[in-house]
Amino acid sequence: MPLPEAGRRRIEVLPPDEARKIAAGEVIDRPAALVREFLDNAIDCGASVCEAVIEGGGIQRAEVIDNGSGMSREDLGLCFETHATSKIRSLEDLNTAETLGFRGEALAAAAAVSRLEILSSEDGRGAWLLETGPGGAGETRLTRSSRVRGSSVRALRLFDTIPARRRFLKREGSEAQLCRQVFIEKALAFPALDFRFIQDGKLRCAFPPADSYKERFAQALLDRAEAVFLREIAASGPGFSAVIVAGGPELYRSDRRQQYCFANGRRIQDFSLIQAFEYGLQHWFPNGVHPVGAVFIDIDPALADFNIHPAKREARFRDPGAIHHAVTSALGDYARRSFAAGAAFPGPSASGKDGSGAPSWFEGGAGTDSADMRRLALEALPGGPEPSALFPGPRVSGEEPAGFPPGGAYGGGTYGGGPDARGEFPPEGAAVSDPGRRFSPENAAAPGGRPRLAGRVFSLFILAEWADRLFIIDQHAAHERLLYDRVLAGRVPAQELLVPIPFATEDEGEDRFLEGEREALAGLGVRIEGGGGSWRISALPESWKLSDPETVREILELKNARENMAERWAATLSCHGAVKDGDYLDDGAALALAEAALRLPVPRCPHGRPIWKEISREELFRAVRRTE
Repeated sequence: MPLPEAGRRRIEVLPPDEARKIAAGEVIDRPAALVREFLDNAIDCGASVCEAVIEGGGIQRAEVIDNGSGMSREDLGLCFETHATSKIRSLEDLNTAETLGFRGEALAAAAAVSRLEILSSEDGRGAWLLETGPGGAGETRLTRSSRVRGSSVRALRLFDTIPARRRFLKREGSEAQLCRQVFIEKALAFPALDFRFIQDGKLRCAFPPADSYKERFAQALLDRAEAVFLREIAASGPGFSAVIVAGGPELYRSDRRQQYCFANGRRIQDFSLIQAFEYGLQHWFPNGVHPVGAVFIDIDPALADFNIHPAKREARFRDPGAIHHAVTSALGDYARRSFAAGAAFPGPSASGKDGSGAPSWFEGGAGTDSADMRRLALEALPGGPEPSALFPGPRVSGEEPAGFPPGGAYGGGTYGGGPDARGEFPPEGAAVSDPGRRFSPENAAAPGGRPRLAGRVFSLFILAEWADRLFIIDQHAAHERLLYDRVLAGRVPAQELLVPIPFATEDEGEDRFLEGEREALAGLGVRIEGGGGSWRISALPESWKLSDPETVREILELKNARENMAERWAATLSCHGAVKDGDYLDDGAALALAEAALRLPVPRCPHGRPIWKEISREELFRAVRRTE
């Protein structure tokens, strides 16, 4: 049935001028886009110095000055035409394009929404000035001028001819901040170049050439005190390499605004890479805070598509999983080697094997089995899960763990004997295997010996004294880390449910995850049956305590963990299985947990919080002014 005449709209071709202005909105949406596009062109032309100048938030003036190769009179006459470019000649060239720009839209878009002026010289002896009318309308002039080698590209009075677009711009201060952010992003990606940012006649940022991504990141975003915590890590894979700049556990933010991803010099918005960055460092930062850093990917252009977004803010990779894995693995490996080594138990050098400051029993050398010590701590915790149920392996009973001093006594006389046949520790003051020894406050730890239990505070922290230091230990975080390490050490036994938990998935992605990871989930103690949107959980780890809806949610959320699925599940198990704030531990259990915590190679809980705080004798004396 034909539409009434009043409702019929004829198809017409838009006038070229109107079409150019509409298309330009995809590339130039605010002054910061002008700065980004002009900087891209400056870098592509081989500039070693790039200077961005803005006035009125970039609305009145946005200009980039460079010392690159410049343009001839003929090039200037064509450069502002739509799709005019020197960087590609055919569609196939996109597979090998190594420049930041390639479509030939930037200058054409700028000319369509502002007054565009370009002053350029190829040799520094002669120059040409191109001037376009407002919004690309009116006369275009090309006149002789002079300047040193390079180009100055200036956009004046943005959106003057498109009032509707201008009304949606922010205040000048906010637009200026966005321009500065774009400038910083370009500077981060090209540390060897000299960058300057001038706002309303004042130099706001100056980044001289840097030797590394780490140095440039510190120049642009950190103060001098924070810069010392930056690390630079290398990663690689088929067809790509990466440099990762990451701050240590001492450097973090409450949001992700100082996390960046770059691919071939372009800042891109890629959740997968940000996720990989955080996963690689996930055990080193407390919940609620985020690490600081950037991932710089250098990839074969044939393996990436940068032509999927008008402003090239996104990219599509042929094998994103390989990049994700490389970044996560490189960060995780580096963190375990570097951060853990720097956080090792700092005992006095006289008791260390090699003068490193760690006591001999901490080193895990010949005759020492750290798993025995952890198992001892687990069995000592009243109300905690049975280690034989949660984890494979023999349970320590009457025999003494390997590596413990003979005679059932710990060095230094801090504790005499292990758990009895029931896995229990004797109460304070009770007779133990050595009749001449009792557990008492008088048995203070000597240098080279073992910690002494000094008390508890707030029904949460264990106080342990060792040599001339006091350690305040978070009992929940310590037990959580012990359980976490044990879960990762072996397959988690599953317990059949009398009544399976039925649930339905919301989309095919969840179905694919459950189907593809069924065997991996079984290794984590979770047995899944069903398919096609209708599933049921028939087995869970023996110590599982969450409700049915919470259980389903925790399992489905593992879909986002990728190769970190085991770690995430181990963190969930250990958090719910560990002793809680306010749980009472007797003296034997508290001491065993303290010793195990101080032996951990990674003294942080699975969620990144420190397990203990150390206070030296000298610090305490200074605090109460006993050294004066």
